[in-house]
Amino acid sequence: QIRVDGTTKNTLEYEIVQVVDTGPILRDMAFSVDHEHLYIMSEKQLTRVPVESCSQYETCSECLGSGDPHCGWCVLHNTCTRKERCERSSEPRRFASEMKQCVRLTVHPNNISVSQYNVLLVLETYNVPELSAGVNCTFEDLSEMDGLVVGSQIQCISPAAKEVPQIITENGDHHIVQLQLKSKETGMTFASTSFVFYNCSVHNSCLSCVESPYRCHWCKYRHVCTHDPSSCSFQEGRVKLPEDCPQLLQAEKILVPVEVIKPITLKAKNLPQPQSGQRGYECILNIQGNEQRVPALRFNSSSVQCQNTSYSYEGMEINSLPVELTVVWNGNFNIDNPAQNKVHLYKCGAMRDSCGLCLKADPDFECGWCEGQNQCTLKQHCPAQESQWLELSSTKGKCTNPKITDINPVTGPREGGTKVTIRGENLGLEFRDIVSHVKVAGVECKPLVEGYIPAEQIVCEMGEAKPSQHAGFVEICVAECKPEFMARSSQLYYFMTLTLSDLKPKRGPVSGGTQVTITGNNLNAGSNVIVTFGRQPCLFYRRSTKHIVCNTTASDEGFEKVKVSVRVDKAKIHQELQYEYVEDPTILRIEPEWSIFSGNTPIAVWGTHLDLIQNPQIRAKHGGREHVNNCEVQNSTEMTCQAPALAVDPNHQSELAERPEEFGFILDNVQSLLILNKTNFTYYPNPIFEVFNPSGILELKPGSPIILKGKNLIPPVAGGNAKLNYTVLVGEKPCAVTVSDVQLLCESPNLIGRHKVMARVGGMEFSPGMVYISPDSPLSLPAIVSIAVAGGLLIIFIVAVLIAYKRKSRESDLTLKRLQMQMDNLESRVALECKEAFAELQTDIHELTSDLDGAGIPFLDYRTYTMRVLFPGIEDHPVLRDLEVPGYRQERVEKGLKLFAQLINNKVFLLSFIRTLESQRSFSMRDRGNVASLIMTVLQSKLEYATDVLKQLLADLIDKNLESKNHPKLLLRRTESVAEKMLTNWFTFLLYKFLKECAGEPLFSLFCAIKQQMEKGPIDSITGEARYSLSEDKLIRQQIDYKTLVLSCVNPDNVNSPEIPVKILNCDTITQVKEKILDAIFKNVPCSHRPKAADMDLEWRQASGARMILQDEDITTKIENDWKRLNTLAHYQVPDGSVVALVSKQVTAYNAVNNSTVSRTSASKYENMIRYTGSPDSLRSRTPMITPDLESGVKMWHLVKNHEHGDQKEGDRGSKMVSEIYLTRLLATKGTLQKFVDDLFETIFSTAHRGSALPLAIKYMFDFLDEQADKHNIHDPHVRHTWKSNCLPLRFWVNMIKNPQFVFDIHKNSITDACLSVVAQTFMDSCSTSEHRLGKDSPSNKLLYAKDIPSYKNWVERYYSDIAKMPAISDQDMNAYLAEQSRMHMNEFNTMSALSEIYSYVGKYSEEILGALDQDDQAGKQKLAYKLEQVITLMSIDS
Repeated sequence: QIRVDGTTKNTLEYEIVQVVDTGPILRDMAFSVDHEHLYIMSEKQLTRVPVESCSQYETCSECLGSGDPHCGWCVLHNTCTRKERCERSSEPRRFASEMKQCVRLTVHPNNISVSQYNVLLVLETYNVPELSAGVNCTFEDLSEMDGLVVGSQIQCISPAAKEVPQIITENGDHHIVQLQLKSKETGMTFASTSFVFYNCSVHNSCLSCVESPYRCHWCKYRHVCTHDPSSCSFQEGRVKLPEDCPQLLQAEKILVPVEVIKPITLKAKNLPQPQSGQRGYECILNIQGNEQRVPALRFNSSSVQCQNTSYSYEGMEINSLPVELTVVWNGNFNIDNPAQNKVHLYKCGAMRDSCGLCLKADPDFECGWCEGQNQCTLKQHCPAQESQWLELSSTKGKCTNPKITDINPVTGPREGGTKVTIRGENLGLEFRDIVSHVKVAGVECKPLVEGYIPAEQIVCEMGEAKPSQHAGFVEICVAECKPEFMARSSQLYYFMTLTLSDLKPKRGPVSGGTQVTITGNNLNAGSNVIVTFGRQPCLFYRRSTKHIVCNTTASDEGFEKVKVSVRVDKAKIHQELQYEYVEDPTILRIEPEWSIFSGNTPIAVWGTHLDLIQNPQIRAKHGGREHVNNCEVQNSTEMTCQAPALAVDPNHQSELAERPEEFGFILDNVQSLLILNKTNFTYYPNPIFEVFNPSGILELKPGSPIILKGKNLIPPVAGGNAKLNYTVLVGEKPCAVTVSDVQLLCESPNLIGRHKVMARVGGMEFSPGMVYISPDSPLSLPAIVSIAVAGGLLIIFIVAVLIAYKRKSRESDLTLKRLQMQMDNLESRVALECKEAFAELQTDIHELTSDLDGAGIPFLDYRTYTMRVLFPGIEDHPVLRDLEVPGYRQERVEKGLKLFAQLINNKVFLLSFIRTLESQRSFSMRDRGNVASLIMTVLQSKLEYATDVLKQLLADLIDKNLESKNHPKLLLRRTESVAEKMLTNWFTFLLYKFLKECAGEPLFSLFCAIKQQMEKGPIDSITGEARYSLSEDKLIRQQIDYKTLVLSCVNPDNVNSPEIPVKILNCDTITQVKEKILDAIFKNVPCSHRPKAADMDLEWRQASGARMILQDEDITTKIENDWKRLNTLAHYQVPDGSVVALVSKQVTAYNAVNNSTVSRTSASKYENMIRYTGSPDSLRSRTPMITPDLESGVKMWHLVKNHEHGDQKEGDRGSKMVSEIYLTRLLATKGTLQKFVDDLFETIFSTAHRGSALPLAIKYMFDFLDEQADKHNIHDPHVRHTWKSNCLPLRFWVNMIKNPQFVFDIHKNSITDACLSVVAQTFMDSCSTSEHRLGKDSPSNKLLYAKDIPSYKNWVERYYSDIAKMPAISDQDMNAYLAEQSRMHMNEFNTMSALSEIYSYVGKYSEEILGALDQDDQAGKQKLAYKLEQVITLMSIDS
């Protein structure tokens, strides 16, 4: 789009819009009626294009800088738009059409300290319209407040204390926020500027403080940086300028020899004088990571001295070590060291093993060679009498005994010119020492000054050798040719004759770059090689005895044969060799002209002379980054390449095709093909695959194809015939692939089991997950069992009917006809029932899993969870409250309890106390459990001690069990002792974390799955029986007709939000409907935080506008023969899709009438029957009794009448079907829930869980039981297995499975409880080692899981053996773990109250306990009986 109305004569292009896919645009264009769009045509397409797209510009400068004549900036709406679309655009400064009219903003001050609050800021605004509606100032997301408009200024207040940003040290000393002005009229931000909060206290050195760009001051005596100078303690302590900072000045190199005591004096300025109470100066040297602190003396403000000390460092590999030096005062107040002065520690002897190296050292080190000791030292360390000490400055400063250690090269041509490098020791200290005394194999060799390294190396150039000379040694003199200054090499130097024989390749491109190998003999002699091809150098690459390799350069003489010449030093080798320069290769075409971003797709290339190139490569450059890939030459005209990748950021891959900036070939040195101009090579986005599903596992039947979904699977190439070469591997096997744009269809190979799927294309590979190919089985086991059972029953029926028919055949035809009809009925109903059971089996379990959305699992907190396990059924236990004692006794009682706590923490007393109590006949089972729980609550903060006591008690229990000749398997079977209950409580404490992190999730999923599956069918609200059940006792054994309705429920929290659909059955009672609605509305809310159904009324809102309260009982309730049926939705004839609402209970006149006429058996009675709040004991009687109302004798029923009341007509019984048929439904329910049961068992019985390890407590306790078994010589694996099962699974896990409300905040109804009991029984059977013989009289739950129990048993055995194989836990590690657990839950219980509860047992059995303590020797030594008497005295009421 171009504008031609500009002020200059030029036209201005301001936007390019792609309007048609291909081809030119025709000249005919037309405006739409409103002139807002333009119709544009090409040969094949008609497009409607908006005249402007102002909204694409997001800032005023972008909008007005774009040059689009239709666009302007609508100031208070902060948008780019047409003038007519901007409200009140005609008023001044509300619409900007030129750049200079954009809003600008400055603020004063533009920075404040983070410790300044509510500062007045003045904002100067330019080009702002009048703001009579008001304006807000906003500091990003920190705070917002009203601004005060005063002329062109706006006054704002900076944020209050709690809103100021925290400035962290790592992120610098300031935080920039956008200060924005927001119009109250439009609610939009229309101007912003940067505002800085700075934090001086981040700076911890004077220089960084005062050099900060903000108003920071340094307090010299407090060593802090602040924005408020008045907070410095002394006036003269305030520093604002860098030159006033305390600092060390630049020092000469500070040299300190190792192990020599020496002070270090440093020049400084402004050094503070420590005030009273402040410590003096110190020097800190950081030597190889070790800090050495040395006292220092401040002479005055400009000088400080580190006191006399010696220093040392490790190792002889470093001869001089620069060490960080820090001067501090008052412990840690650093003095700035801007010159970064370092102390150089040095060792004369390090890496100076010879006299020459020693005298070559820096003269400032003052090192010299001590001849007597043959080492480099300081003069004071060289004993004077028997040694001579050489130093550089002395007249005799020459080292004797030079030595040659190495010469290189050891061969060279006779003609000379070879540079020979001689390395050794003591080879002179100056070049003049050796300049005229070097001979190699008898030939003069002239030393070169540039190669000379004093004492270590001489480089000399060889002269020409006579024909008679063949080899010899290297000989040198240092300064003078006396014996002690002469050296001779151990190696020989040889003169060689060099020859050439061939070269290859013999031709190459005229641009050069070919690697040529020349062969011959002795080609590694000498020091320097020059190869020329004609007049062009061939760049030397490497050589050996037989080869010289070099790279050709471009020929300036065109295509021709040239002579090859080789020179080594001063020798020219004569041999006629020729090399031919030929025409450079060319590229004629490539196919295909596309690839994907990751490259590595095949490309065919045609051209000429391609076979000349030794290592062809293909290249692509994009975004300044280059990628190359390799090619393979087929012949002189063809090669195949792998496309190079395109350098795009993998995280921001565009969805569009990309053209590389450069695309071409690297063919030796051929420059013309580096960039191909005539190609349109295009890159398309990489194929993207989706993972199979969130779990990453796809389940398949054999032979069914694997489908990989994705996008960009076929590149959108113009011709449309693009193909990518996909390889899909299932495990190791490839599969045949069919490709479409959005999916790959892969014929799965003949495999079963679990395999990883891997898709490869181009340079990328991706795994969408695993496939699990299940072995082919036409029907699942439960289905087969269901069909077999039902078929068997059908045959029994038919046989029975036939026998009956035979007997009665003599009777009249009438009877026969009646029988025939009955039989037909039966047959069709049984068949239908089997079919239903089978269909239910097949229903996708997916429905269950998808409903368990990630609402978060409502775990109880640690305290509630432990209370529910330790003290079941007691809601508000004393250990949660403060101790209640009358005021006048409080002090005595507290003193007594503290003494008693000391006794409880004494192992001798505690063991004696427990044993004494257990030996009393009146000490009941309940008391044992209570004492165990109370002791554990007191010892919660001392779990190491508790564990020690528990081990002792368990060891006693095992001894006792074996002495009394009981079967060892009975150990820990029941809770008959304090120890057993303590063990339960110990696991309760220590497995909470494991429950939360691992086992809680599958347990909660199982609970939800059971609840949902039960609620899919009718549940009798009085007997608790259900159509779907795992428990035979709780199965409705009749045909109940019901329909699923979906009711729309008004959201009680927000009447205007959309209604919530709730699935209900038309046979549900009103209370059941209310509970389902509450479940749907509050599905993410823990049970204890939801309203109760009893507190709500269900209101049916009919289409006519009428509203009706529905109840379980009202005037319309039907009564028949003393049976009163609860009202259901079907009773009220509520249709599908009705609107209902839950409203708080209110006694209306309508209700009042009801309540007066209805018998007192109101709905709340059943709620009490069903709803369960207390302990599991209240569930013992699972079926609520149907008590007739005493006044009227009316009995309630819902779906089934309780048939113990024998007032039922004989005819009714006849119509009741044989209930065993309905047992197929147990199987159907079991099949549906199978996966959830498996998941739970697998989690409990595996040692590795999604990243968290097996809890230490389990391993520790199992090892303890194994130790005890070893000690008592029990090697029967069944006994050991049973001990472990009784100790953990049966003692802890069964309790959790039966009572998930101990772990989660949930409500468990009686049918769910019955099903969980079946799962718990199966769990117990899995842990048992005895065989279960099944017969026709076995309970249904054993038959139900008969097939699964053997595999569960294997899991348990594997679990126990895995634990046994793990490395033992040391007592030290276990104690550390227990201490950590104690610390985490230190104050959960009130110890005083718990002690008081335990003490009640002391009061009851005080004589027996005191007697036992008197008889115990250890107790006697510690005077425990006397201490207990003190406690009893303090606690007694009459004292």
